[in-house]
Order: sequence, then C-alpha cells, then structure tokens
Amino acid sequence: MITKIKKDKTKKMAKSKVIVILGPTASGKTSLAVKLADKFSGEIISADSRQVYQGMDIGTGKDLADYNYQGKNISYHLIDVADPKSIFSLAQYQKLALATIDDILFRKKIPFLVGGSGLYLQAVVDNYLLTKVRPVFDIRDEYEKLSLNELQKQIKKINLKFFQGLNNSEINNKRRLARYLEVLSSDNNFLPQKGEAKYDFLILGLNPEREVIKEKIYQRLLLRLENEDMIGEVERLHQTGVSFVRLESFGLEYKFIANYLQKKISYQQLVSGLFTAISQFSKRQMSWFRRWEKQGIKINWINDYSEAEKLIKKWLKD
Repeated sequence: MITKIKKDKTKKMAKSKVIVILGPTASGKTSLAVKLADKFSGEIISADSRQVYQGMDIGTGKDLADYNYQGKNISYHLIDVADPKSIFSLAQYQKLALATIDDILFRKKIPFLVGGSGLYLQAVVDNYLLTKVRPVFDIRDEYEKLSLNELQKQIKKINLKFFQGLNNSEINNKRRLARYLEVLSSDNNFLPQKGEAKYDFLILGLNPEREVIKEKIYQRLLLRLENEDMIGEVERLHQTGVSFVRLESFGLEYKFIANYLQKKISYQQLVSGLFTAISQFSKRQMSWFRRWEKQGIKINWINDYSEAEKLIKKWLKD
C-alpha cells in the first residue's frame, strides 16, 4: 500500500531577530544601544564606515569607554578591523557584519546593529547583492586624487542611470564615488540589487531637534580638539604612513585637520569649517534615512530609552 505524503502546511521558520539603532551624528546612538544591550542581553555591531579603521579613534567618535555600563563590558564588533592605509570595501563590511550577526545569534544573544552610515546599514538590512569587483589600491588611490566634480562627471559619462540613483550623501562623498568609479570601470552596467532579507529587523531611529544636534556637534568638536588631541591623532596617522591624500579621503575631521597640518587653512578656519561640514553631514544622514523610508523600510522614530524598551519588549513577544 502506498501512503500519500501530506504536504507540510506549517509556517516557514521564523527569521532570527536583529535590532538596528540609527540616527545622525551626535544623536546618542551608542549610549542608548549600550543600555539596551545590557537590558536585553545583546552585543553591538558598529555600522560606521570609519570606525572600522585602527588608529582613527577620536575623529570617528569610537568612545570605547561608553561600552562599559555600570561596571559591565558590553561586547562590540567591527571596530578597529582594518588598516587605514588599506582599502576596506562595503562588500567586506557586509560579509563581516552578517557573520558577526550569525555568531551572536548562535550564542543566544541579540545583535544590535548601530550606526549612522546609511549605506552600511542598508547593505545588511536590505541584503545587497554586491558586485564581485575587488578593490585595487593603486586604481582607487588615483581616483581619490580627482576632485569631487571630476568624479561625478566620470560616473555620469559611464552610467548616467547609476549616477541619478545616488542620493546627496553619496554624490558628495569622494571616497564612495572613487569606489563606484572603480566598479563601473570594470562593469559599466552595474546597479545595486537587493536580496531576500536574512533576518527580522526592528529599526529604531533617533532624530533630536536640529538645534540640539548642532549644539552637541559644536561642543563635541571643541572637546575633541582642545582636550582629546584630535589634531595629534591625525599627525600620528600621517607619521605612520597614511598619506594626506588618504586622510583627506576620509572626509570631515581627517580632511580638515590634514589641510590644517599642510597649512592650507588656519585653526579658526578648521573649527568653523569643520563645524559647518559636520552639521551638513548630519542633515545628509537624515536625508538618507528618509529616502530609505520612502523605499519601504519601517523606521520607528523614538525619543528615549523608555520608548525603545517598550517597542523591543513587544517585538520580541511577536
């Protein structure tokens, strides 16, 4: 007698849960994430395109002391994993981030993906199917010597549709444009594609008032310059072989301080220009997140720890 095999009508296995905390610079992402990770037995994965580099501590705001909460060390990942003299690609970050998430989940803890680098966050959450074009340092170095306008013109010439799909943050990021030009030089039809989401994400966003952010940016800038030796940090990076061209490619603090060290700008121009640049950068970060929402992603905008805790408790029960 032949027994008919019944079709399995059970639901698909639920995806593992991952929490994302995003927001513009100086919005308090790290301190909030540390408290929540302590509460919900989690570990933090940095989603910051510059904190991956060793020796770039003050300018990128690693604030490693913040990961000690009430005498307990909260585990963090993907900080200090690359040499600033070498290239660290988006594909490398994505691969490491996904492996780290799986490792944290395997140990029965909750991954907290935390940062303000929109492209890094999207690469993980939207599971970008990234190009297999491998970065080549010599080529990238040549591209990074080009002006922002020259990079934009070359990308437009190769693939106008690709350029039109970039947001303001990408269009104004020389380092990112240099990578795109490198990719397009090998595959002029390249367009980013998304794969199926690997995890169940709860995305929490911080967005304090603009004036609050600007004041925090200014006070933090003065603290880093006058009390934390941020200029000395950039000097030491240059002394260990990181070229001024490379330092400038990192943007913001490293670009302005590199210019100051080369006597291209005065100290006052450093402070005022950098404050303006960081403030504009924080606005571009918010533009990225708003654009991501328009693409269909759900960001739960919160004001404080209490709101975050309630949302996470409810989400974990679902």
